[in-house]
Amino acid sequence: MEAATGAFNVTQAALLRDIFGNPFRPVVLAPEWRTETARALAAQMYESREFSAMPILADALQDAGCENTDILNHCRDSTTPHVRGCWVVDLLLGKC
Repeated sequence: MEAATGAFNVTQAALLRDIFGNPFRPVVLAPEWRTETARALAAQMYESREFSAMPILADALQDAGCENTDILNHCRDSTTPHVRGCWVVDLLLGKC
């Protein structure tokens, strides 16, 4: 029973990090990073609730000049579950 509770808590923590990011290291998205490609990818993921394109979004952001490691690492981390409300996607779409 304790193992199941521990796994549940780990999953919940990962989801909270996906939605809120790190509250001790707030990120400001530079306007030039909101390219048409980045916004289109973010909108597609938001609407479909399918986030497998997150690494592609990281590439698009990097092509736009983003060097923020919090953003790029979040997008490229294959162990992070992504859900509607992902802080990076919401920043790009102006939802937060």
